Amino acid sequence: MLWPYFLRLLMERPMYVYELKKEVTSRFGFTFQLSAASRVLRKLQQDGHVVSEWRTEGRPRKYYRITPKGRELLESFRKYLTEMQSKFR
Repeated sequence: MLWPYFLRLLMERPMYVYELKKEVTSRFGFTFQLSAASRVLRKLQQDGHVVSEWRTEGRPRKYYRITPKGRELLESFRKYLTEMQSKFR
């Protein structure tokens, strides 16, 4: 279930995998393996929810950016969570 956290963070700005890991840990309070993050990002990219680009200023890094399709997915997930929360009240 890393994908909603990644998409939420990528709404703010493009990030590389280690940066996403640090942000998830500091803002949401849990950690995970970088290999898991890479698998999730690869799947999000295959499904068209994020795109990536290499940036070579300084150290070369692969940055990920959310797409309109990714924004739609995140919004539908937010709606789902709201519905689920209302059912458990």
